[in-house]
Amino acid sequence: MNNCYCGRPASYALCCGKIHEDITTAITAEDLMRSRYSAFAMANGDYLMKSHHASTRPSPKEKKSLVRWATSVNWIQLEVLQTSKGTRKDTEGTVEFKAFYYEDGRMQMIHEHSRFAKEQGYWVYVGVV
Repeated sequence: MNNCYCGRPASYALCCGKIHEDITTAITAEDLMRSRYSAFAMANGDYLMKSHHASTRPSPKEKKSLVRWATSVNWIQLEVLQTSKGTRKDTEGTVEFKAFYYEDGRMQMIHEHSRFAKEQGYWVYVGVV
């Protein structure tokens, strides 16, 4: 069995694929963050928009640019460094992570401390802390 794009030891279908099909199955903020990493790896712009808080969601034009960029890089690995809150009973939480990718033949890294909140009963990405 191959690991999911997010690095968990489950197939995509049994991991982030379930969340991409039904965002309400993201039980924790970390689950949502991992599903967003997988969406970047797959250039799934629709999911990236859906999983973004309404108050900070990119415009349709920004979505096209985001998808174009996500398609142009080779996603390598996700490392979750720490989480704060973001459990099933919480309404907000944070996740610090590093996402590694190749762009123009060089390895790059995004190091982010992200804020998540529940909107309409499910986890969404709000922005950088």
